[in-house]
Amino acid sequence: MLTLGVIGWIIIGGLAGWVGGKIMHSDAHMGVVLNVVVGIVGGLLGGFLLHRLGVNVASGGLLFSFLTCLLGAVILLAIVKLVRRGRVSG
Repeated sequence: MLTLGVIGWIIIGGLAGWVGGKIMHSDAHMGVVLNVVVGIVGGLLGGFLLHRLGVNVASGGLLFSFLTCLLGAVILLAIVKLVRRGRVSG
């Protein structure tokens, strides 16, 4: 079984954060470090949500890990957009 080290999670997190930023049209505001942070936090969020839905996230593999991070990154960026929109207009 393939296990990811810290460097692997940083790379997957960075890619997922970057792709998530492209999907949510917020990539112009984020640098490399923020992409990594969004991807890693998104991975935690995505893993938590999928686990709560009964999905076995532990044995998914590399592609599943990336998709989990991407799902969480998109959700995280959507929440950030909603909060920012609420602050500006409120």
